[in-house]
Amino acid sequence: MNTNNSANDSVNNTVNTSVNTSASDSANNSTGTQKGNHTDNKEDTNWCQSVGGVVLKGNEVLLVRHTYGAGKGRLIIPGGYVKRNETPQDALRREVLEETTVVAEPSKLLGVRFNLKDWYAVFLMDYMFGTPNSDNRENSEAIFMDINEAVKAPDVPDLTRVILQGVIDNRDNALGNIPFVSREKNGEYSFYGI
Repeated sequence: MNTNNSANDSVNNTVNTSVNTSASDSANNSTGTQKGNHTDNKEDTNWCQSVGGVVLKGNEVLLVRHTYGAGKGRLIIPGGYVKRNETPQDALRREVLEETTVVAEPSKLLGVRFNLKDWYAVFLMDYMFGTPNSDNRENSEAIFMDINEAVKAPDVPDLTRVILQGVIDNRDNALGNIPFVSREKNGEYSFYGI
């Protein structure tokens, strides 16, 4: 299989899915629930599964200025909740595109934060194309910033700072996606390991 065609197909599917999802979300606004300034379809969102993406373009990282909650007014990595019947990787592609208009592809698993209630998986992402633009709902700004400046910026919260410092120090040690054959009724498994 040609990996370039596969990556292009994935990007095209992500763009098409996101456009269709955004149109569908707009049409279903009255049936959703309000979370901050963002409306989600309550039945379609898995509130216990979320993802974040470190999108690198050279030595710059993609950040968004959050508009609600504990991160209000602060620069964080883009991400969000996983929808039902959506893989973490597909959710991350969709969230990054919706929040920033940037197309990026998950490449490695950087880490997982979890407790008894939920989990948050953070992926390293390869920048594909696009210029950052705010969605003007969940964020008021979307920018690329030098990653070394970002870890020192006063408006970058602790978790984002820890994630970015880990990328600076250990990017090559992140867990890679290891292909293997799986036959499951719930779709193919993804395995990230060493």
